[in-house]
Amino acid sequence: MSNPTSAELDLQRRALSVLTELAPAAVELGEVFRGAGHELALVGGPVRDAFLGRASADLDFATSATPDETLALLAAWGDAHWDIGKEFGTIGAKRFAGRRGDADDVVVEVTTYRSDEYDPESRKPVVAFGRTLEGDLSRRDFTVNAMAVRLPDLVFVDPHDGLADLAAGVLRTPIAPERSFDDDPLRMMRAARFAAQLGFHVEHSTLEAATQMAQRIEIVSAERVRDELDKLLLSATPRDGLGVLVATGLADHVLPELPALRLEIDEHHRHKDVYEHTLTVLEQAIDLETGPDGAVPRPDRVLRLAALLHDIGKPATRRFEQGGGVSFHHHEMVGAKLTAKRLRALRYDKETVRAVSRLVELHLRFHGYGDGTWTDSAVRRYVTDAGPLLERLHRLTRADCTTRNRRKAKRLSDAYDDLEQRIERLRGEEELASIRPDLDGGQIMEILGLRPGPEVGQAYRFLMELRLDRGPVGADTARDELLRWWSERPTS
Repeated sequence: MSNPTSAELDLQRRALSVLTELAPAAVELGEVFRGAGHELALVGGPVRDAFLGRASADLDFATSATPDETLALLAAWGDAHWDIGKEFGTIGAKRFAGRRGDADDVVVEVTTYRSDEYDPESRKPVVAFGRTLEGDLSRRDFTVNAMAVRLPDLVFVDPHDGLADLAAGVLRTPIAPERSFDDDPLRMMRAARFAAQLGFHVEHSTLEAATQMAQRIEIVSAERVRDELDKLLLSATPRDGLGVLVATGLADHVLPELPALRLEIDEHHRHKDVYEHTLTVLEQAIDLETGPDGAVPRPDRVLRLAALLHDIGKPATRRFEQGGGVSFHHHEMVGAKLTAKRLRALRYDKETVRAVSRLVELHLRFHGYGDGTWTDSAVRRYVTDAGPLLERLHRLTRADCTTRNRRKAKRLSDAYDDLEQRIERLRGEEELASIRPDLDGGQIMEILGLRPGPEVGQAYRFLMELRLDRGPVGADTARDELLRWWSERPTS
């Protein structure tokens, strides 16, 4: 580079340290390809991360070799290989730790020089293989990902000034953004994702193009959109990326419930709007995630989705009350249904849909605790209804307190502390994690002289309500209460 800035020099020093660690395996693979008459270069994320002082677990390479030629070379180089991405020119391989001095497993993916383009009516990219590294780099999403290191000589290639953009914290496309986003509309989602992951800002013309072309994201499959949204949400600062989605209008097509919140004034008038409140709740929920051995290890996708979606029922339930107030009665129930619908549309798995929508449904339950007058029965029901989601519900409920009134915030926090203490007390006295009636189905049938059928289920539910109301009562008391219920039940 000619006349590098101090920031760029600092990045180069970081990269040198990281690339030195990567070099043995990468250089060796470069020699393998050169020996067969092909070019090989380390590209994309690993190069970017090297300049940021981060070592990538997986290594991405670009090559002039065809997929079949790459497959043959990697089969000889590695201990395992796969060709699941061969249609797109990508072959993967792994060399296990200990072989040729590798301290850890080495995982590589090698892709033939290419450019991805979308047919206007297709949801899948059409692959066209290229001939040069520079051509390949020009078709990448952003300049910070369009840098490469030629192997085995470790020659840095940066035809689009990606290093300068990296030093400035800028996301810019290597070619005209309209052309780039037309070739692959998912790059617009990646702009939001990298804004969240890297803390970079999107360059003006790139942001403008995404705004003008936002509707084109609809040709991309829901699964690919979901994956980008996941990466954004699981980043360190998802608020920045969500801001890009909303500002460009992309959210109107992939998550319309989020921008809809900008129009809904929070009923407590403590926030600019429900949208800002939601982003604050998300940040506070992230702060409450735990380390790897904690109850909710960071990053937790279910908790973050629930925080993002917890108030999406408000637009449909807003009512203006006499005196100037605003209410959102039952927005948690409406929101739970909307959450399930949106997550299914994004092709999330059934367990994630169930868990997130359940948290949205339950997120207001604590507010009935208020003055701490819940009975033990109510506490048991709270724990039972939350089930395995209890620790996430704790965090979502605490995060949902965004009042600037310190006295009220402390009162709410103290109330929830009290609730958690009561849960722990009951947990010590009872098996709260798996509350069951004192009699099982077999005992019910024996006592009442029944065969399997609906009446057994009704009796079981009666005993479950008894257990929740009174705690463990023992088999004898449960038998007496069951017989009393059976004798008093209405018969047709």
